[in-house]
Amino acid sequence: MIQRIQTLWLLLASICAFASVKLPFYFGSLEVPGPTVTITPYDHFMLLVFVIATALMGLVSIFLFSNRSLQIKMCIVGLVLSLANLMHYFLFMKNFKTGGLSLYSILSFLVPVFFILAIRSIYKDQKLLKSLDRLR
Repeated sequence: MIQRIQTLWLLLASICAFASVKLPFYFGSLEVPGPTVTITPYDHFMLLVFVIATALMGLVSIFLFSNRSLQIKMCIVGLVLSLANLMHYFLFMKNFKTGGLSLYSILSFLVPVFFILAIRSIYKDQKLLKSLDRLR
């Protein structure tokens, strides 16, 4: 379990998702001469649900190493949730007049990348085991 590279990718995806709960994604003002407001998942319930569900998908799929097909499905669900999370961020960003992405927003963009790398690694592992089964 630990020696497989997909465990590292899934762990990194979960860490990035959990770290992005309190960290801001976007900062700006709703009116031109107004106070600066940030978008964090902690402030919006749907963002919080998607971020925590994404992180839990990554953690749960680490321990499904014996059932690789279910692990791939869980990673795909985590990937879809992380992309839905990014979509929610961008929908909230439309309300702002001025502002910019926070430096911590890179964590939210890394989560789908780590899920894609984990899916690739699980697929390679599954392909290797199928080729070894043919040799027996």
